[in-house]
Amino acid sequence: MEKIGHSAAKKQIMITILDRYIIRNFLGTLFFMLLLLIAVFVIIDIQSHYQEFSENGFSVLDTLKLYYPFYVIWAVNVFASILVFISVIYFTSRMANNTEIVAITSSGTSFFRFSRPYFIVGIMIALGSFMTNHFLLPWANIKKNEFNVKILTGNKKDAYMANQNISAQISPTEYIFVNSYNRQMKRGTGFLYQKFNEKRILLHELRSAEIYWSEEDNTYVLGNYYEKEMSSNGNIVSLKNGNTLKKHFNFTPDELLPEAFVAETMNTPELREFIKKEKMRGANNVNIYLNELHQRTSSSVAVVILTFLALSLSSTKKRGGLGINLAIGISCAFLYIFSFQALQVFSSKGILPSWFAVWLPNIIFGIITLVLYVKRAYA
Repeated sequence: MEKIGHSAAKKQIMITILDRYIIRNFLGTLFFMLLLLIAVFVIIDIQSHYQEFSENGFSVLDTLKLYYPFYVIWAVNVFASILVFISVIYFTSRMANNTEIVAITSSGTSFFRFSRPYFIVGIMIALGSFMTNHFLLPWANIKKNEFNVKILTGNKKDAYMANQNISAQISPTEYIFVNSYNRQMKRGTGFLYQKFNEKRILLHELRSAEIYWSEEDNTYVLGNYYEKEMSSNGNIVSLKNGNTLKKHFNFTPDELLPEAFVAETMNTPELREFIKKEKMRGANNVNIYLNELHQRTSSSVAVVILTFLALSLSSTKKRGGLGINLAIGISCAFLYIFSFQALQVFSSKGILPSWFAVWLPNIIFGIITLVLYVKRAYA
């Protein structure tokens, strides 16, 4: 009896050592891949933007402090699932080629039990990616994009700084027009606000020669304004005019003329509220923001899916060895990225629902992973 108990305890120790061995290999390979990716990305980016840095008075050391820490957060999180995929294929293929997996499963350890440390690490990375996507990455994107604006040169800078015309629907019955608006100064000229009823009869009209945003009290200040109130039958109820009028509208300057990358700079609660407002005002580019919202979760789930797909593909010794497994892995990674990007284009054009376009690659690769994993487990 004592001998049996001792044998069971010894087996339990062996399994614990196995878990630690796989987790150490998983994280070690992933960490090496991350360092390699960061080094390559940063070097290439410095070379491609060196002239822009210099023309705007930034040294390479300045960029390493002010820009690249946030750039690295963005790059690592964007490629996290692919890095995990390649890392698992690499170290699992090595184990398979060294017949380690055969020895482990021959000792009585099932493939399901062998997979447990993969699941543990995959879930840990997915949770970290989830929190980063929803809260940390938007903050990093704000810092990254602020620096990108500072290094704009030539035509790009002129286009960004130029005054723009604004024509926006801020609700189903309210419209805003500005002849010339400067996003840097948050000031415009030729302002018009109109509100209609359900029968499209004008109820309220407000015009001003100029408009600017007051940071102190978060209101718009109108100069040389003219205001008209109308009844539902079209009669004028009241007329007002004056030099200055402070007015509160249900939008900020950033929402009035949002940057192309505005969605990636908002944490998830802010993004949900922003999407709600955009839907209310009838904006036609809501799917772009919905894509950003859905992919924050789908990319985290992809980490777990690709972990088990890599395990299923590389845990059997093949004639081509590590090389063939890496070739298959890189091909799968390319296919995943291509399908993910292509479907988002269809979604942004309104051809596909946003949730469907963002989650479809995970659904397809999830089914393939399940089939391959079960097949490998019972081989």
